[in-house]
This record gives sequence, C-alpha cells and structure tokens, in this order.
Amino acid sequence: MLIKLNSKLLTALPIFLAVNIAAVLIWLLNITAQSMPLILGIIAAGLVDLDHRLSGRLKNIFYTLIAFSVSSLVTQYFLGQGWLLVLSMTVMTFVFTMVGAVGQRYSTIAFGTLVVSLYTTLTYLPQTAWYVNPLMILSGTLLYSLMTVIVHLCFPHRPLQESVSRSFIALADYLDAKAAFFDPDDVEQLSQKQLSLAMKNSQLINAFNECRTALFYRMRGNHRHSYTNQMSRYYMAAQDIHERANSSHFDYKALATQLKNTDLIFRIQRLLELEAQACRDIAQCLQQNRDFQTHSRLERAIKGISQSFELYSQQHSHAKVRLNIQTLLENLQHIHWQLESLSQQSYSSEQTQIYSENITGLVKIANAIKQNLTFQSQLFRHAMRLSIVVFICCALVELFHLQSDRGYWILLTAIFVCQPNYSATKLRLKQRIIGTILGVIVGSALPYMTSTLEAKLAVVVISSTLFYFFRSNNYSFSTFFMTIQVLASFDIIGFNIYDAMLPRLVDTFIGTGLAWFAVSYLWSDWRYLQLDNVVRRAIQSNSTYLLHIVSHLQFGKGNDLKYRIARRNAHNSATLLSSTIASMNNEPKKYAKHLQQGFEFLQLNTALLGYISALGAYRRQMRAMKQDIDFLSEFYPISKKIINLLNHIDQLSAVQFEPLFQVINQALKRSQEQHENDARNDNRNNVPMQQLNLITQLLPSLHHAMQGTVKTENQQDNQNESASS
Repeated sequence: MLIKLNSKLLTALPIFLAVNIAAVLIWLLNITAQSMPLILGIIAAGLVDLDHRLSGRLKNIFYTLIAFSVSSLVTQYFLGQGWLLVLSMTVMTFVFTMVGAVGQRYSTIAFGTLVVSLYTTLTYLPQTAWYVNPLMILSGTLLYSLMTVIVHLCFPHRPLQESVSRSFIALADYLDAKAAFFDPDDVEQLSQKQLSLAMKNSQLINAFNECRTALFYRMRGNHRHSYTNQMSRYYMAAQDIHERANSSHFDYKALATQLKNTDLIFRIQRLLELEAQACRDIAQCLQQNRDFQTHSRLERAIKGISQSFELYSQQHSHAKVRLNIQTLLENLQHIHWQLESLSQQSYSSEQTQIYSENITGLVKIANAIKQNLTFQSQLFRHAMRLSIVVFICCALVELFHLQSDRGYWILLTAIFVCQPNYSATKLRLKQRIIGTILGVIVGSALPYMTSTLEAKLAVVVISSTLFYFFRSNNYSFSTFFMTIQVLASFDIIGFNIYDAMLPRLVDTFIGTGLAWFAVSYLWSDWRYLQLDNVVRRAIQSNSTYLLHIVSHLQFGKGNDLKYRIARRNAHNSATLLSSTIASMNNEPKKYAKHLQQGFEFLQLNTALLGYISALGAYRRQMRAMKQDIDFLSEFYPISKKIINLLNHIDQLSAVQFEPLFQVINQALKRSQEQHENDARNDNRNNVPMQQLNLITQLLPSLHHAMQGTVKTENQQDNQNESASS
C-alpha cells in the first residue's frame, strides 16, 4: 500500500516523521523554550533535501551539517555585536548566493545555509547559552536527515520513478500540442500553435533535465541497480519519442489545407492524441508501480492510418506531398514502436552513459564563480541586490533596536521573496502577503483552540508538514501554514501571539516592499536584456546539433553521448529563449522594443529546431546512403555551408549574406533538378535534401530578424550610455 503513496505525500513524509518525533521530545523533556530552533532546524534541512543514492545522501548530510554548523555558529557569535552582525550577514549572503554558479545542488545547500543563519537570529534569546540555538538547529537537521535515510531505504527508487513519470506527463502535453497542428478547422492559428508548442517544449526539456540529473547521481557508482537501468531505458525512449515528434518536414498550414477534406488528417491528429495518452498511461503505471501495456486502440489506429495513406496515394499523384506524409507516418510508427518496447519490458543490457554538468574541484569551482562576477550575469546582479537588501534589513533592526521584537522577520521575508527576476519576485510578493494575512487571521484563533501543550504541538506538526507539502506548488498556502506554525511556536515558548501578530504583518510588508524595490531599481533585468545573445546561443546550438547529425552520416556513429549532448544543448537553448520571451511578455511595457522581435525569433527557432530534429530522427536511414557517392558529394558541401552560415549569421551584413545564401540555394535547386531527371532516384535521398532546403528557406528571415535585434540592442546601449553620462 505504501508503494502507491502520492509522490508529494511521500516527499513530505520525512518532515512529518521528524516533526512528530521532535514534538514528542519537547513534550517528554519539557524543552518548550528550545522548541522553535529544533523545529526550524528540521525545516531548514527539508529545504536542502536532495535526491541521491544512499552513499550520496550520506555525503550530502555530512556537508550540510558542516555548512549549517559554520553558519549558525558565526551568526551566533556576532549576535549582539551591532554592525559586525550586519556586515557578516551581508558578506554571507553574497558568498552563498554566488555559490549558485557552481550548480543547482550547491545553490540549494548554500541557500539553506543562509536560511539557517536567519533562523539563528529569529530564535535568539539573550538569557540562553550561546551553544543552545546552534545545537538545537543541528539536532533538528540531523533528525530530518535520519528520517530521509529511513524513507530512502523503504522507497529507494521512488524519487527517480517520479522524475521519469513527470517526463512522460510533459511529453504527453507536448504531443497534444503537436496534435493541434493537424486540426483542419483551425489552420490559420499557426503562430499561436508554434508559441504554445515552444512553451510545452520548454516544460518538457526542464523535466528531461531533472530526470537526467536524478539518473546521473544514481549511475555514478560501479554497480548500477537493474531498476536504474530500466528507468534509463524509459528516459532514452522518451527522448527518442520527443525527437521524432519534434521533427518538421513541411509547412503545416499548406499540408493541413491539402488534407482538409480527407480522413487522413483526422487520423494523424487522433494518433498523436492516442500516443500522448499512452505516455500518460506510462506515467500512471510508474506512479502505481505497475507494468505498462499499450491499448489495442493504438494498434488499430496505426493500421487504420496505413490503410488510409495507401488509399490517398492511389488517388493523388503529387510525389512530394506523399513523401512528406510518408515521412510523418514513419515517425509516428517509430513512436508506436518505442511505446511497444516499453510495454514488452524489453530492455537492453547495455549501460547507457548519462552526462551532467558536474563541476568538481576547487579550481573549477573558483573559475565558475569568477566567470559570473559581472553585471551581465543575472546571478551576480541577484547576489548584489540580495546583499543590499540584507544590509538594509539588518541595519533597520540595529537602528530601531528591533532584536527583542523578532525584527529579523523582515530579513527572512525579504530573502524568500526576492527572486532573480522581477516577474517571479512580483508573484512571490503577492503570494507572501496573502498567505501571511490569512495565516494571522486563522492563527488568532489558536489560543481558543489549543489550550494544552499537546494541542499546540499537534498544530506545529500539521502546519510544518503542510508548509513543506505546498512549498513547491503553492507558495500562498505554504506561507499560510508557516505563519500558523510560527504563531504556534511563539505560543509554546511563552510569547503572547497577539503581541506577535501585528509586528509579523508589518515585517512582512516591509520585507516584501524592500524586495520589490530591489528588483525594480537595483540593476533591473530589462536594463541588461540582451535578446541577441540568447538568440545567438540558440542558433549556434542548433548549428552544432546539425553538425553532429551530418557527422553521423559521414562517420557512421550511433546514438553516442556527444550527439545527445548536442541535441540537449539545442533544446536547452530553445528553452532559455522561451523563458526569456515569457518573462518579457509578463512586463510588455518595459520590453516593448524587444517583445515582437522575441516572438518572431521564438517562431523561427522552433521551426529551425524542428527541421534539424527531422534529420536527427532520419539519421538511421541515412546510414544506408554512405555508399551513394553522388548523394554525398551534394549533401556534405551544402550542409557545411549551411552550418557555417548559421554560425556567422549575426556577423554578416546584408551585402555579405546574400551571395552566401544564393550559393546554397542554387546548389539545392541543381540537386533537385538532377534527382527529378535521374531515373535511378528512389526517393530515399529526398528527405535529407528536403530538410536542408527547409532550413535554407529560414535563413533570410533569421538574418533579417538578427540584424533588427542587433540594431535595437545598439540603440538601447546608446540610450543607457546617455542616461549614465
């Protein structure tokens, strides 16, 4: 029964167990005065909980305890020393934030370490011995860590299972977005569909990255568990399905118009929707620990679409349209085969290599941080903003002597609300205020509902668990329950919660106001927006992806690690572009000069990546062409010219671009004419040359848009220079 627990419940299980044990200890040992740092130590440990295999978890716990010890003891030492505390908190904030340059895992532990220093200030009591608060915080951390190890031993594969499951859910959403392209009654909304597909692609790539990281940390040992290899097979299958589905072989609007009055387009749409449902079924089976079996409807849909295509081919003689449809159906068939292989549990014994950007060693860590010590880095700007906010908050506490009133709640609020970008901060600000107000209103009834210590401890257990349960998907609820938990904790240690309510509200408004001011006026994101750099990175990543596909044909390599890295980098760059445009769209007034260009680039990059992905999906068939000297003599030179043009497209003026483009275009036209007149032409070479032609037709639009962006960026730079002077 436990194996079927909801993943969110399972994630919250360690903190539920840890807080329950802490509550029992507080009750048995009568240590109500030390209850708050003990509970906050558990919560801090929960904030830095990272998925890993058992040995990795034990290492994380060891490093976390060291980091928390140093942070808490340093803060405890400077407490009561006035401006020395202000300075130390400011320095720690900057250092811990910049550690995020090393990677997400380091960033998570560093942020938790910063939070521990804040918890040390919040729970400080002058009459308490100096070592009590750090000791209780570390005890809570150790207690939570012990619970995570126990839960991991009971459910060792569950986090990885859930990660793979989320990948298939995101893949299903992507396939549904792709199916919308084959709606014959809605062919005019292509731009909107491309934008929707780009956003779904971003969500899918984020899910893939999370899954890859989970696999990476489980496959680093010499002996992999068989289940890890099984999940690796699922992950690889999902990536292959994505590449097939992402492939673009034609103009969707033109094809939908041509097939509008046939049943073929409806069958294509339905097949994609059925394959999306199959992906959701896989996710559900993983969550419920069941074997996946494909539905008979999917098999019937495959047979039906094949018969429909045969009938269409007999009635229509247009060879190019038939080839486009045939290639599309081959991709859909391949997706079906991948789903079938997962249902048959036919896994290869080959151990797949998983790559992750894992920075290790002091020199590499130092270099990673050094590279971000510039205002062009969003991380550095965030570190500077956060440090200034911390300085102001601590200064307010010192100047107005708010230590006894828990004035550091202002600092805690500001730290949690201030995010790396304006849109995220504004959303977090609203959620924090709403959650705090509701928490104070509901918390005001606690004295009437909890007259005994046992009842108060029960409230702490429930609210702490629910805070953790909602922390990643509903920050308003999370803040609501955390407010109740804090008020209940104040009640347990003997404070009058009615005296604490108004200060908590005021502190929340001050903290959120400072966070809003920081992201609005301190090195604001829109002053450092460099859309051309984001676009350039996306185009060059696509160029590298195309280069690896061409290399596969030239050298006959399989699905090697370098190819998968190039493919992932192309999709990660597309995701970065999508997220940049999404952030710009949230603030249309500030980004008015860039927004329309951003949408144009997003559409062009989505189309370019789709055309290249089609070649990637076709690379297995392309191996058979290695002996076709005539084909290779045309394909390689054209491909290399396209790759070179993509790499330098932002540096070429219109005068320089046009002759290079015409050389490629004329070569493609000659190739097409030769194949049309060649009686030996068997159509197998048509697909790769067709994809090169589709990529080529995008080049003028890409170049024109790129030139417009560079011009706008230069104008923006001149305006900034004028304003600064």
